[in-house]
Amino acid sequence: MMPASSPWWLLGAGAMGRLFAARLSGARPVCLIGRRDAPNVLHYRDPSGVDHALDVPCCTLTSLVVSDPTPPGLVVLATKSHDTQSALDALSAHVDARTPLLLLQNGFRVQPIVTRQWLGPVLCASTTEGAYVESAPDGGTRVVHAGTGVTWIGDLDHTWPDLAHGVVEALTAAGMRAQVDDDIAQRLWHKLAVNAAINPLVARHRIRNGQLRDRPFRRMVDALIDEIGPLIEGQGVEPPAAGWSALIWQVIEATADNRASMLQDVLAGRPTEREAILGPLRDAARRQQRSTPSLDALYRDTPS
Repeated sequence: MMPASSPWWLLGAGAMGRLFAARLSGARPVCLIGRRDAPNVLHYRDPSGVDHALDVPCCTLTSLVVSDPTPPGLVVLATKSHDTQSALDALSAHVDARTPLLLLQNGFRVQPIVTRQWLGPVLCASTTEGAYVESAPDGGTRVVHAGTGVTWIGDLDHTWPDLAHGVVEALTAAGMRAQVDDDIAQRLWHKLAVNAAINPLVARHRIRNGQLRDRPFRRMVDALIDEIGPLIEGQGVEPPAAGWSALIWQVIEATADNRASMLQDVLAGRPTEREAILGPLRDAARRQQRSTPSLDALYRDTPS
């Protein structure tokens, strides 16, 4: 198990960074790193609707290394996919290049790149935890834990099983559900299929996930599934036991009331993760020389 005294840095103060910081804060030293310094209190609403004000250092990377030079035992990279490279560039100026990383990004774009680029261990996570940030009555913001789930941990090269187990044990000790996945790449591809069939459509039409069950969206989802499944299998990935359609529609049912992360980005006027989610599928289509009219149209129509 990773030593409980070893500090973890959560780089990225969006919903997932705040959620992990909130859950870990009672179990080990953590610091939430954002673009600007903030009061050392993290407002968190748990799944039962109870609000908490947690004592969590919230700072910039520069101010952290000045105030506390203790090297991190792990850096959890919780930025959006398109911010990953700039975050790594900033991080590399302040930490040993052998420091372990844990990637929380959506899609399957940055994970292989960072694994090749970073000298130290790189773990990847696929999580079904749900969270979003909202305004709080005091004028600040809080992270809302919208749905509990499981976080799967592994590395693409099957090189760091002991580290993966240590991270899982640390997350479990903090009250989170976590498991090691010996084939994290397959799990990331499966999640990519779900995200690609849901996120761009709900972002484009500004609807909740459950509305995809209605006309005319249902046939759009089915058309995407017909293209996505063969593309991913063409990458050597095994399909879900129940099939691609069952996997994706099951997630839509389970998250019917949710506003997907890409929709949240559109509503907030932020860049979306279109490239991270749809880009790997379009790359696969080019390699496999497959025609994907539904994916191509979705890419063109999805806000970037």
